[in-house]
Amino acid sequence: MKKSLVAIIFSPFLIYAQEVPKLTDEMAVKLSEKPIHCITQEYPNKTAHIINNAGEVPLTPKDLHPAFYGCFDWHSSVHGHWMLVRLLKTKPDLSISNDIEKILDNSFTKENLQREADYFTKYQLTGTFERTYGWAWLLKLDEELITWDNPKAKIWHQNLKPLTDKILNSWKAFLPKQTYPNRTGVHPNTAFAMVFALDWARAAGDKVFENQLIEKAEYFYSNNTKTPAYLEPDGSDFFSPSLEIADLMRRVLPQKEFVAWLNNFYEKRSLENIEKIPVVSDLSDYQTVHLVGLSFTKAWCMKGIAKSLPDNHPLKKEFRKTATIFLNNGLPLLFQGNYGGDHWLASFAVYALED
Repeated sequence: MKKSLVAIIFSPFLIYAQEVPKLTDEMAVKLSEKPIHCITQEYPNKTAHIINNAGEVPLTPKDLHPAFYGCFDWHSSVHGHWMLVRLLKTKPDLSISNDIEKILDNSFTKENLQREADYFTKYQLTGTFERTYGWAWLLKLDEELITWDNPKAKIWHQNLKPLTDKILNSWKAFLPKQTYPNRTGVHPNTAFAMVFALDWARAAGDKVFENQLIEKAEYFYSNNTKTPAYLEPDGSDFFSPSLEIADLMRRVLPQKEFVAWLNNFYEKRSLENIEKIPVVSDLSDYQTVHLVGLSFTKAWCMKGIAKSLPDNHPLKKEFRKTATIFLNNGLPLLFQGNYGGDHWLASFAVYALED
């Protein structure tokens, strides 16, 4: 895939299509405006709460989720908080660092997070709430905290622990019963969630969970060949199902085995197709705008896969180059839509910009 050297305006930055974009301080501040604005914005809100009786009808999003009620839905609030933690951790001297810390202090109180944990036992039919997409982002948030040697991070991690434990116990119970993987390009995608879960398990030193995930990943995907990625994407995908699987398997298999697996996984027509830039026909449509996120998730998968390949593998250079094209395509679009993208896309951009 080739693209001419064309300047793209990504206000207030100038990005060139063949340059690898970096998360500068200026870009970090601009991106942080999205979660800073929406974390305390309760409406509009897409709750996933199942109303069990008439007494629950008056409950507001904030009643149900005192920490993660904003950003349109629970999982977007969680990864909005992850993004702010990540920026505070890696760029502590940003001009808005104090503002970020205040927001996190307000959300991560012991009381708020205990109530978030209690949600899973207080109400009926919460066993499938945010399974497994929101669960994955919650573990990613906790991973960021446990790998940060900072006094505030230690407090926030400890306050988050009841909710983390609730999610972890639910996942450990669910995984042996999960007979089939979900191969969709949206929230329920199994491979994406297992990637974040595996990263958390290794950071937290949870060998039991790590081994559960590895065993299930091999069961789901080790024999997959000639994946039909030439059919991607669906009209509202923000994941490439095939790239999410490859991003997981690079974490599971030794390099030599991963290369052999990858070579059998993709055919030429599928590789050619996943390198195409998604066509986003309407940035104001809350579903169609998912395709902007697809550029970011493809970028982070391709960067990770390329890092795991030996220097002589043809996809190493190709995926790095294509990841750059996807990033430069997605970043300007992030600022051209409405709340349908504003409430979540910045988090994806920050993760995709990581080295």
